[in-house]
Amino acid sequence: MDNSNPPFPVSSPAHPLPAGSWDCHVHLLGGPQHTLSPTRVQNPAPGYDFDDWIALYRAHLDSLGCSNGLIVHSILYGSDNSVTMDALQAMGAGFKGVGLVPDGAGRDAIRRLKTANMVAVRLNYVHGGVLTWNGACAMAPALADEGMHIQMLLHADKHIEHIADDIRALPVPVVIDHCGWPTDMVADTPAIDTLCALLAEGQIYVKLSAPYRFCTDWSAATPLIRRMIDANADHCLWGSDWPHIMLGDAQMPRPADLADSFSAITTADERQKILCEAPDRLFLP
Repeated sequence: MDNSNPPFPVSSPAHPLPAGSWDCHVHLLGGPQHTLSPTRVQNPAPGYDFDDWIALYRAHLDSLGCSNGLIVHSILYGSDNSVTMDALQAMGAGFKGVGLVPDGAGRDAIRRLKTANMVAVRLNYVHGGVLTWNGACAMAPALADEGMHIQMLLHADKHIEHIADDIRALPVPVVIDHCGWPTDMVADTPAIDTLCALLAEGQIYVKLSAPYRFCTDWSAATPLIRRMIDANADHCLWGSDWPHIMLGDAQMPRPADLADSFSAITTADERQKILCEAPDRLFLP
């Protein structure tokens, strides 16, 4: 790796994050030893092997001041979780993972994820994937037995009202990624009301991540983010979404700017809850 010109230049936030902070949403990429999915929509940046990506990830965390992390397995690798399992082994204590499994995955498959330090399985309503909502609900009892949960990428205004009753009946929490990724930036809608009700009830967690994916001016997301924090700060998380793969029409952000944008609209007490206490409670034994 040419460290003189890294693909993801790092910088530190102007407002330091509290000690023990988590970055609760990144994807780790691999090298030739990690098989990419034949249905992937893009390739990782060329010229970097697995050790390079681990070094880039460590530099990213150091620049933000995060000592803990949640690595979400990328759909670029399909349901072969090897790259994420290898990353968790390389990173060690303080790092957890989210795996991809298909419908019908049994208790043995879920137990293998748990043994590899994974805390959840993920389904993706935005980009598609290998797990459906019905499949996730069917495996929820096995997840509960392992102390695991479900993470989900969806468009809240399209989906959350349809699955809210299912969520309330599940024996495990559901973590909603990227602020519910609304297709309409209005913060006062029936869908957002439902999302905030589920938050207030403690049925879900929401990652206050990736506003750059659904609005060009991040400040447009502030009313939405504030509604979620005000509903239940104890069930909010934060993540950088590094290294910002599958951008579509979105612009590549700087993680330090994302962190500063978050700090600008939160109190010190809220940041302690969201960056440290909530992920400690959800991800650590």
